[in-house]
Amino acid sequence: MHLSMWTYPWDIQDQGLETLSADLAGRAGLNTVSMATSYHAGRFLQPRSPAQKAYFPEDGTVYFRPDETLWQGKAIRPLMAQSVAERGDMLAALTGARAATGLKVSCWTVCLHNTRLGMLHPGDVTRNAFGNANHYSLCPSSPAARDYVVTLVQDITRNHRPDMLELESPGFMGFAHGYHHEKDGVGLNEEDDFLLSLCFCGHCAARAGKAGVPVEGARRTVARFIAEFCERAVPERRFPDFPQAGIDAFRDHHDLHAYLAWRSEPVTSLIGAIRAAADPATRIVLIDHKDAWLGGVDLSAAGRLCDGAILCCYDMTPEAIADVVRLGRAMLGPEKFLGLGLRVFYPEVDGPTILAARVKSAADAGVDGVNFYNYGLIPAKRLDWVGEAVSGIGRRY
Repeated sequence: MHLSMWTYPWDIQDQGLETLSADLAGRAGLNTVSMATSYHAGRFLQPRSPAQKAYFPEDGTVYFRPDETLWQGKAIRPLMAQSVAERGDMLAALTGARAATGLKVSCWTVCLHNTRLGMLHPGDVTRNAFGNANHYSLCPSSPAARDYVVTLVQDITRNHRPDMLELESPGFMGFAHGYHHEKDGVGLNEEDDFLLSLCFCGHCAARAGKAGVPVEGARRTVARFIAEFCERAVPERRFPDFPQAGIDAFRDHHDLHAYLAWRSEPVTSLIGAIRAAADPATRIVLIDHKDAWLGGVDLSAAGRLCDGAILCCYDMTPEAIADVVRLGRAMLGPEKFLGLGLRVFYPEVDGPTILAARVKSAADAGVDGVNFYNYGLIPAKRLDWVGEAVSGIGRRY
């Protein structure tokens, strides 16, 4: 069984490979480390860092040394984080020390969620029905954005040969995402956020138009819905079976329904292009959740093109997690990797018992692996909770 913990490169720089190995392989009983190789901005409380209790990483950088021969002439290019030059390339260190640490290496790779690149390339970001840019989200229909992600994965896998690479945000992002000083006085509900997330940029319009999709009719419908919920005194639901019904929640609005049916095409084809360009020795899997369709991900179609998925089931009951695992297996098929993502955050995990119950429920439902979130963000004592959960299902390596 694949047993991993999501980890930031600055955590490894702070703790060192020897401590990391002792913590993950020894104390927590894991066999893999999932290190962020491209990441976005944030503010992180680092409980175990000896000096950086509050840490603000650079926005939209990569945590390895890009191969310049692959990036020549590219419209969108990565920026190496300063910490790689100043404190060492942890991806190279991890892949070079697999025999010594006993840990396989997975590359946790943020794809299209990149505000730094979005600000530099506003013509390649998603835009809502009013044409307003979402600078934090490159669009999967943009040729330049697609080329950036494909080359990024090609660079990582061919030059570092990780055992696995995990794709985060290869699709369309939601409107709410934790941007700096984000403001919402309306009180957006789930369907409002989804409508604001729908992209009608020039790239999407051209791509959908070539497929015969009524783009302008869909855009007008969404713009009307957005205008109407902005005028309400308090939030109301228009689509009572959203999100459970998937795109069929919008079945009475034919142009919009057709657009939503098309919307998975750029995401699915991007995932296929990523897998084709990656080194064959590295498994390529998605990071997503049970309602992946919200971001334009058709899990069944994507699963046929890549090697599987990790479905995040944060703050869910053991029974609900088992249901997600069974649904994921039905969509991916028996041969594909199916992983589970769990947070070890308080109060959703207030002790070892609930974490162990969630892991056991997933294992009994047939999951192939578990990723825990996150090494640098939790107190060291919670590594023991992870160890208890793992020992409860047996170390099926």
